[in-house]
Amino acid sequence: MNRTEKTISLLIIPMALVLLFSPSGMLSADDKPEAEKEEIMAQAEEAKTSDAKELLNQADEVFRKKQYAESRKIYQQALEVAKTAGNNSDMTEAMAMIARTCLIGDDKKSGYHWLNSAEKLALPREPLGWSRVQSVRGRFLWQEDRLIEATKLFKDLYQYCSDRKLYERAIDAAHMVAITADHEEQITWGKKGIREAEAGSITGWLGPLWNNLGVTYEDMEQYDSSLAAYKKARGYHYRHGTESNKMIADWAVGHAYLNLKDYDEAEKWLEPLVEWCEKLEDNEFLGLTCRDLGEINLAGEQYQSALDYFIRAEKLLKEVGMPDWNAEGYDKLLNQIKELRKKVE
Repeated sequence: MNRTEKTISLLIIPMALVLLFSPSGMLSADDKPEAEKEEIMAQAEEAKTSDAKELLNQADEVFRKKQYAESRKIYQQALEVAKTAGNNSDMTEAMAMIARTCLIGDDKKSGYHWLNSAEKLALPREPLGWSRVQSVRGRFLWQEDRLIEATKLFKDLYQYCSDRKLYERAIDAAHMVAITADHEEQITWGKKGIREAEAGSITGWLGPLWNNLGVTYEDMEQYDSSLAAYKKARGYHYRHGTESNKMIADWAVGHAYLNLKDYDEAEKWLEPLVEWCEKLEDNEFLGLTCRDLGEINLAGEQYQSALDYFIRAEKLLKEVGMPDWNAEGYDKLLNQIKELRKKVE
């Protein structure tokens, strides 16, 4: 489904100002029909600073650092404060994000409990609460491989957020379409999100958006385009990301060179990452790095080194659940270990 492109402005106007001040020539709240007036007043109320909203912002910051258990505690605090204040939108947001932390923690049962509770409160005339619930609902659909439903929801959410000048949430929705849709639409929506993030100087989104575009090109075996996208992502991660973001960005570039069979260049990028991953205690990317270094050594007929890397990779990747999220890749790794043992024994 094609939608009209919505390019965000270069200046992000605070929601409270958008709601409380009408540009010349536009209807004020008092001039609008009753239903629209009710929505405007609900949005104005929703935008007011509150203790719960401060807690939601704190929780979001912790969540972005992937400290999910810690963020859940703060979302729960926000929920209690919002209940006391009777702020429906803040309660909705808090419940939705508690659900999302449960989903990430592989506790879907608890997640659905919180999500269903949030959906009972969510009102379309309260954009912050409504958009948050829809975003989390879409992620539940995505994790259940209900991709057609998820894609439609995120497209609708993109339009809803764009219409209400919730620019970062619109970009998040475009980002999710770039994950859940088919490959051609992934590219279209990934580029859409990039254009809007660039236009609005929302730089924190540009690394993830370019990274996901690189993944799409890799899935399509367009490895030159994948490398170019990963390099773009790396530039933004190095300017705006964490040390973990930077490490993963370097891995992606090295992995892209491996896909292109440029083994010397791939090794230059990947070899230093072993120590970096160990320092960050990131077993997933340490495992992926060892796997890729094993591939490089295998291509160079360094069979014992390849076997050593593959054995280490298998142990690490099994610990982080690779048999569940990439059974085919894990089976390939086991077969490579089996064949290499025959060669070196």
